[in-house]
Amino acid sequence: MSVALQTTRNVRARVLVFVLLAVVGLFYVKWHPYYARAFVAATQHSIGHSILMGDQTSAPAPSWSAALGYALAYGKAIWQAMVLGLLLGSGIQALLPENWVQRALGGRGFSSVLAGGLLAVPTMMCTCCAAPVVVGLRKHQAAPGAAIAFWLGNTTLNPATLVFTGFVLGWNWTLLRLLLGIPMVFGLGYLANRMANPGASVAMESSPVEPEARSLADVGRRWVQIFVRMIVRLIPEYVVIVLLLGAIRAWMFPHIGSAIGDQWFWIAALALAGMLFVIPTAGEVPIVQAMLALGMGGGPAAALLLTLPPVSLPSLAMLARSFPVRMLVAIAIAVVGFGILGGALASLLGMR
Repeated sequence: MSVALQTTRNVRARVLVFVLLAVVGLFYVKWHPYYARAFVAATQHSIGHSILMGDQTSAPAPSWSAALGYALAYGKAIWQAMVLGLLLGSGIQALLPENWVQRALGGRGFSSVLAGGLLAVPTMMCTCCAAPVVVGLRKHQAAPGAAIAFWLGNTTLNPATLVFTGFVLGWNWTLLRLLLGIPMVFGLGYLANRMANPGASVAMESSPVEPEARSLADVGRRWVQIFVRMIVRLIPEYVVIVLLLGAIRAWMFPHIGSAIGDQWFWIAALALAGMLFVIPTAGEVPIVQAMLALGMGGGPAAALLLTLPPVSLPSLAMLARSFPVRMLVAIAIAVVGFGILGGALASLLGMR
C-alpha cells in the first residue's frame, strides 16, 4: 500500500472518529435532554429552580458552605458537557488536519466570523464548556473572530435556550435576546478580527503546534496527552474561580425585590455581575424568572438575560492564553454594554 493511500485512510479514520464523537456526544449531553426539557417548559412554564438562590429570596451569605454548595450544584449540571468539551477540544488538535480548520475558520473577513457563529448553534454548550473547544480551534489556527463568534454563539444563539425563554418568560424576551444577541455574536467576532495583529491568527499558546501523528496508535496517544494537558492547565483555575464566585454570590446579587427597579444603576450593576458570574446552560432562564417573581424590574432582568450566558470570569481565565488579554477585556466590556442596552430597552418597553 502506498504511503499516500495510507495517509488518506488515516485522515479519513481520524475525521470519522471526531464526527462520531461530536454527534453522539452532543446527542447524549445536549440534543436529547433539551428536546425533553422543551416539553416541560411548554407545559409547566418552568425548567427548574434558580441555581443562584434556590427557593430563597436571596443567595446564602458568603461562606465555605456557600462556595461548596454552588460548586457541587453547578458541577452536577455541567460535568458531562465539560468532559465532552475537553474531548472535542483535544480531538480537534489530535484528529483533524490543521489545514482544515485554518481553511474554514482562519480568514480575517466576516465569512469566517459567520461560519464560527453558525457552527456554535448545534453545540449549545455553556461558556466554560465551550472554552476547551475554542482552545483547540485556536491551536489549529482559527482566526480570533471566528473563535470568539463560536464561543459567544454557543450560549447566545442556543436554540434550546431561546425556546425555553419563550415558554418560561415570554416570546418578547426571546425576541429581545435575539435582537441584541445576533449583533453581539457576529459584531464582537468581527471586532476581534479587527483588534488582532496581522499574522496573529495562530493561537497565543507559547508552545508550537505539534506535528501530526502518522499511525492511528500515535494519534490515540497524542489525543490522550493533549486531553490530560488541557485538564491540568484549565480545570484547577476553573474550579478555584467557581468556588470563589459561589462563595460571594450574595454580594454580587443582593436581596432581590421590588427595590431593584429599572434605575440605570441596577441595570449596569447587574449587567456587570452577570458577565462575571458563571452558570450552566440555560441557567439564566430560571434565575430571571425567580427574580421577576420577586418583583425585580424588567431592566435589570434583561441585563442578566443577556450577560449571564455568554461570558464568565472562569471562561475568560480559561482562554487567557488563546487570545490577547486586551481582546478578552474588550469583549467582556462589550458584553456588559449589550446588557445595559438590553436593560434600557426592556425598561422602555415596560417588560416584566
